[in-house]
Amino acid sequence: MFLAVSIVCDDYFLPSLEIISECLGLSQDVAGATFMAAGSSAPELVTAFLGAFVTKGDIGVSTILGSAIYNLLGISAACGLFSSVVSRLSCWPLFRDCLAYTISAAAVLAMISDNRIYWYESASLLLIYGCYILVLCFDIKINQYLMKKFSPCCACFTKAMEENAEQQPLVGWRDESGPLIRQQSRTDSGIFQDELDYSQLSTSLHGLDEISEDHPNVFTMPEADMKRILWVLSLPIITLLYLTIPDCRRQFWRNWFMVTFLISAAWISAITYVLVWMVTIAGETLGIPESVMGLTLLAAGTSVPDTVASVLVARKGNGDMAMSNIVGSNVFDMLCLGIPWFIKTAFINTSGPIEVNSSGLTYTAISLICSVGFIFLAVHLNGWKIDKKLGTICFVLYLVFTVLSILYELGIIGNNPTRVCGN
Repeated sequence: MFLAVSIVCDDYFLPSLEIISECLGLSQDVAGATFMAAGSSAPELVTAFLGAFVTKGDIGVSTILGSAIYNLLGISAACGLFSSVVSRLSCWPLFRDCLAYTISAAAVLAMISDNRIYWYESASLLLIYGCYILVLCFDIKINQYLMKKFSPCCACFTKAMEENAEQQPLVGWRDESGPLIRQQSRTDSGIFQDELDYSQLSTSLHGLDEISEDHPNVFTMPEADMKRILWVLSLPIITLLYLTIPDCRRQFWRNWFMVTFLISAAWISAITYVLVWMVTIAGETLGIPESVMGLTLLAAGTSVPDTVASVLVARKGNGDMAMSNIVGSNVFDMLCLGIPWFIKTAFINTSGPIEVNSSGLTYTAISLICSVGFIFLAVHLNGWKIDKKLGTICFVLYLVFTVLSILYELGIIGNNPTRVCGN
């Protein structure tokens, strides 16, 4: 299932995201915070609807809030440790997404503090996300204003990004057009724009060929021995995905990129469901307590698409897109809670609010705020780049937070009594 998620993301989901970004003229970080976050967070949306309409419990709240620390620290650690490329980061996109996530998390925690969700509270979640999208629409202008306003403290970041652009020019631009890139695109991430010097090449995440040349078939056997073994083992998955998802990397299916995006997001949800089910059975067989499972294996299981997608783009050097997907997917997760809550309270069950369980709320609030602060501080102290040093720091912080969370859930620290099923 891990392999299946990797294939869907690498061969279908990310290429469709690339074409969407190219058509809409989105920067890497905006694309990561919107379409990439929405697609990779599809499992959380399904979980939120199941919790509101099927199980009628707080499964959506516990899943989304419980995996918040992993989403921030765990995925950041994976991007740093599993990427061989040092990716430069920008100040504004990370600050923007962290601020939006902090506001969204604070809103959710304030709503569930009284164990009841009213229609106007769930509507406010949708309003917050709408404001976030509005900020993204004017992202370039806001960034340019802030760079001029706070140029003394942002000059080092601008210089670093210009050096990075010189070392790793965008695919498809001619060498002499380097200054043109920095003049017409935002200083902190390249923007997909149609200019004369663009040569009709995509600024690819995967190094796609010219549009006139077709992409190699997915059934082409790799040359390396280990890759051949992996290719043979994954052949049934490759065949199933090939028959059900149009490959927008190929010229014939290029205009079907939105269909590719939607079907690949659906496949990601289905695969993640099976993956989480398998992890749950394995945890119960090994006798792992439910509270520990929710904070470790299940939290990581539901975030597999985010992890795979972020690591893949980080290995291509697109650090802003990776970090924006990590934080932006958490913002989208808050929207996941708002949609089913609003539908249920405003249209289906208008007689009363939704009952949720908010036990352990104080520790959850402290963990969320601390994790956002730690990731921002760690990136700043590391010189605004994703490397193995940042990955190690995030991994250690994640282990510390997870151990403290498990001890709190088991009642070893704090005054949180453990609950046994049936009592």
